[in-house]
Amino acid sequence: MKVVLFDIDGTLVKAGGAGARALNHAVEAMTGHKDACAKVQLQGATDKANFENAFKAGAGRKPRPKELAELTRRYVARLPLEVMASVKAKKYLKVRGVEKFLARLAGRKDVLVGLGTGNLKDGAFIKLEPSGLAKHFAFGGYGCDSHHRSVVLQKAVQRAAKLRKAPVKEGEVFVIGDTHRDVEAAKEAGYHSAVVLDGFGDRSLIMRSNPELLTKDFSDMKPWLIWLGLEKDPRGVRRGTYICPDSPIEHAHYGRTGLDLRDIELGIRKLREAKKKVAGK
Repeated sequence: MKVVLFDIDGTLVKAGGAGARALNHAVEAMTGHKDACAKVQLQGATDKANFENAFKAGAGRKPRPKELAELTRRYVARLPLEVMASVKAKKYLKVRGVEKFLARLAGRKDVLVGLGTGNLKDGAFIKLEPSGLAKHFAFGGYGCDSHHRSVVLQKAVQRAAKLRKAPVKEGEVFVIGDTHRDVEAAKEAGYHSAVVLDGFGDRSLIMRSNPELLTKDFSDMKPWLIWLGLEKDPRGVRRGTYICPDSPIEHAHYGRTGLDLRDIELGIRKLREAKKKVAGK
């Protein structure tokens, strides 16, 4: 069984800035400060952290627990209006190919599909509502679970284990996001990681975070299915490792899994053994 966790913003949908507008509205109502989110890096963080930082930008101090609860209430109340405003302005978009990809995964008995998002649970499903994608997600980890993305992912896996009624191994978990923070959180938790480049992430930071798979979107499902181990690579290349035997020097170009170095060593060893057999040694 494989557990596949999706981020929302920039990975499943683009809500046209609805979340930032709703948070700005809530902060302004409580502090009088306009456009507090302009001073906060929202992408890739959890709503818990974003709410605290936006309030601090408006009030000049961290929110008290009651203030944070009120800010959250105001945000959730405002968000549906902002999402619909994005829809009407035609700024609400589904990431290309994601609908067919989710339908493909949903049709398999060996895959559990969930959310691994920094959004609050209520906020997550409000953002997904116009897309029709919410039906695919029976569980998840959310921004209300923790400030830390890795803990959010671990919470999602715990919920998957309850649905599955069996433990979930780290190697069975695949995280899909659009920022380097998604990759870092997946690695911290010990999970596989992949990124869509047509989201909100900084490409240079994404490259430095070294996800296992990088693609523009989901329009070509083949790389995704191979990465998930649901289809075989037609070239017979193992995920994360490529051995180049025709080079004068045994050269290994390694991918981005935590097992790369070990795979390279094993690959080179097999290559040397094959060469010895050919040479008759």
